[in-house]
Amino acid sequence: MATKKMTRADYVRLIEKKYLASVMKDDYATIRDCFTEDARATIYHGDNPVQVFFKNPKGRQQSFDTFYGHLFANYTTNFGTIHTVVDGDKGTAATTYFGHRLTVKKGSPYKKAGNMRLNNANFFWFRGGKIADMIIYYANPTFGKKMGLKPRMPTAFPK
Repeated sequence: MATKKMTRADYVRLIEKKYLASVMKDDYATIRDCFTEDARATIYHGDNPVQVFFKNPKGRQQSFDTFYGHLFANYTTNFGTIHTVVDGDKGTAATTYFGHRLTVKKGSPYKKAGNMRLNNANFFWFRGGKIADMIIYYANPTFGKKMGLKPRMPTAFPK
């Protein structure tokens, strides 16, 4: 049986009202339901090594459990204002949320580092009405200052 073609509203509802809303509620079961069985999430964070997580990992692959478990154990998440762009013909979408807040939970070993404000852009590829692949790109523009580092020009930016 063919899957009904998703509308722009369907994509936005899945991303914003189901997936991101569930992250903000620490609702891991609903998050997992947003993804295909073979889904992966790839995280790019500045110059750090790329991290790849799988809903159902095989062999030495990292699990969604590792990523979401760390997030839920240590932070309360608020994405702020979300902007979503959809290409329904290609089954893709992107979101931006600049001002994403991570509030350190009581008892977290990250308490000393304090709360964070991140800039995020997520890219989604869909199959069968679910997220099949997701790239999370984020920057933490205030962390360097917290660590006593002087701001530098962005990579490849002229002096």
